[in-house]
Amino acid sequence: MAAETAVIVLAAGMGTRTRLPIAKVLLPLCGQTLLEYVLDTCQELAPEHSVVVLHHGMEEIQARLGSRMEAQGCQVIDQGEPKGTGHAVQMALKALDRKLGKPFDGRVLVLYGDAPLIPALRLRELLSALDEADLAASLLSCETLDPTGMGRILRDEDGVFVGIREARDCGEDELLIDEINTGFCAFRSEDLRAFLPQLAIENSQGELYLTDVFGLLVQAGRSVDALLTPFAEEVIGINTLVHLAEARKIVQDDILYGLLEDGVYIEDPSSTIIEKGVRVGRGTHILPHTVIRKGVQVGENCEVGPFTHLRAGAVLEEGAQVGNFVEMKKSVLGAGSKAKHLTYLGDAVIGRGANIGAGTITANYDGKHKHRTTIADKAFIGSGSILVAPSEVGEGATTGAGALITRNTKVPPGVVYIGVPARPMRKKGGES
Repeated sequence: MAAETAVIVLAAGMGTRTRLPIAKVLLPLCGQTLLEYVLDTCQELAPEHSVVVLHHGMEEIQARLGSRMEAQGCQVIDQGEPKGTGHAVQMALKALDRKLGKPFDGRVLVLYGDAPLIPALRLRELLSALDEADLAASLLSCETLDPTGMGRILRDEDGVFVGIREARDCGEDELLIDEINTGFCAFRSEDLRAFLPQLAIENSQGELYLTDVFGLLVQAGRSVDALLTPFAEEVIGINTLVHLAEARKIVQDDILYGLLEDGVYIEDPSSTIIEKGVRVGRGTHILPHTVIRKGVQVGENCEVGPFTHLRAGAVLEEGAQVGNFVEMKKSVLGAGSKAKHLTYLGDAVIGRGANIGAGTITANYDGKHKHRTTIADKAFIGSGSILVAPSEVGEGATTGAGALITRNTKVPPGVVYIGVPARPMRKKGGES
């Protein structure tokens, strides 16, 4: 029977180097926060237990992601005054033991809330190494990452792992070592529990370093090994906004090229933003300078852009087209319908084969509440029309250029409305 796994996510840091007032793990990355990526990876691993260690910005993180963590079964704890990674893991293990009513027995995997790109596959390798090589601990190292500020992997003359030296405590020769510690690591719980209490504050940071556990294990004759990854992008930690921009490029390229492989024609990936979780159908053409946010669905054979902004809740059904400087939010554009120029569609439902003229606005907000605009199949909305919600335009109806459809108006099917405020267009003889 395989040993149980507990994942500990360290997310208590302040993140002062970003110079932003929000908690670092809540920084946005292509439609998700950094911490959400880590939670996704944790969920993919399907551990028996997971503990998220918070402190700085805890209330804000709980407000944003508390329900997600609860639904995923994560135990959330407050580290209290942070005293280093070793202290954070100590607190996490104590909290897990209290929850279980006994000491946890199994494998412990340590992740970081500000390192969103690590794949589950690489973490499974760390866990497997504990059993396959009979290790007390395994860790992930890298030789292709910028070593500035990173702990160096120390090996003996035979290349056997002997410990880690944090950058602040390295001598000149040690700073020349290319192999660095990425922070990702796994332990057998009995070994971790035995050596965590031996950690001491004997470094320039005045903290308890989790990395010191590896050296203590080696000194005690226990086997530890560092698994080398050639993929530096997997282990990027987000400490500054420059790091965030670098990570965004990696994630964005992965999203865009995945869509290209699925038959979505993205004319200029370098100027296109598509966030995680967007669905785009085959045969759709996305023109330059398009932004598509999380929560958008685009059907097959659509056309989007250039300079289009699709926000959460926007749905384009098959063959729909949106063009220059069109913004959609929580709106449906029916199959074959078009909104090609300078238009805002908010909280609107538009049927099939409709034409939305240039400069159309669905005025959905009355200062307190959002309201819906409904435009039926084959309706023709003239250029510069303003539709004040709630309002309805019937099947095959038309609004003239510059028409103002006032609140609670229902334009009957097939009727032409013109003017400010818009009224039915009358025929000769006074008939409408």
